[in-house]
Amino acid sequence: MLTPQLQRSFLKLLSLFSLIRGYNIIVLVLAQYLTARYILAPHRSWWSLILDYDFFSIIIASALTTSAGYIINNFYDAAKDQINRPKKYVLERLVSQQHQMVLYLMLNMIAFVFASVISSRAVLFFVFYMFAIWLYSYRIKRLFWLSNFFSALLMILPFWAITLYLKNFDILIFYHAGFLFFLILGRDLIKDLENFRGDWVQRYRTLPVVYNDTVTKWIISFSLLFSLIPTYFLVQHPLGLMYYYFVFSIPYLILVLLLLWRAKDQKMYLWLHNLIKIWILVGVLSIALIYQNL
Repeated sequence: MLTPQLQRSFLKLLSLFSLIRGYNIIVLVLAQYLTARYILAPHRSWWSLILDYDFFSIIIASALTTSAGYIINNFYDAAKDQINRPKKYVLERLVSQQHQMVLYLMLNMIAFVFASVISSRAVLFFVFYMFAIWLYSYRIKRLFWLSNFFSALLMILPFWAITLYLKNFDILIFYHAGFLFFLILGRDLIKDLENFRGDWVQRYRTLPVVYNDTVTKWIISFSLLFSLIPTYFLVQHPLGLMYYYFVFSIPYLILVLLLLWRAKDQKMYLWLHNLIKIWILVGVLSIALIYQNL
């Protein structure tokens, strides 16, 4: 049995993991390494990447900046989350807002140190990334329509950092980025449906608040269907077993759309949100199959 003190410590760790979206950070780091090894620099070995201190610094700076971004986003969304996710809100309040802000500043400062080790251009990139995240959380998130595009672009930026470092600008990279962008955009719009109550009370100008569920579902449908455009071009290239991931994306996303049009409550929207997250994770893991064949 855990003592009360150990229980409190464990809950605070759980609160911290939730605040920085630990699951998302783990997936981000994994995705960056797999993308670098199998897409951006297939000529390099795993040891070459792992022992590359500059590349490691980019990964750490990306993870720290993104973690700080989740904290500041949570800070500004506290009132909304109290309505939409009361249990999560209670858990994350175990770390006071004062301590959250201290942690936010510390993570950004450490990220800045790692970036400064690489180059002045890396410093400029991550300073821009930090500012863009803050601006999104403070202001842009409340703006009609722009918030969704900005959120999806922020999720792509860490991959642009490793693309710049490895200097690979093949068209295939942009097809992968386009596919991921439209999936993230669709997921973000589904979250707006899921968070309608809190957004409406706090006067966020999201699509469901400004228009209605039907218009939002049409836009989500177009976003997910647009992801099939880069899919068409991707399957024209040799992708090994990852080819089947993109092939199965078609029926999978059609199933998501069918469920979307039947969804009417927050619980169902949460399921749909998680279905897209799962498919993004499957995509990340399938990167390792690019050079594997039956």
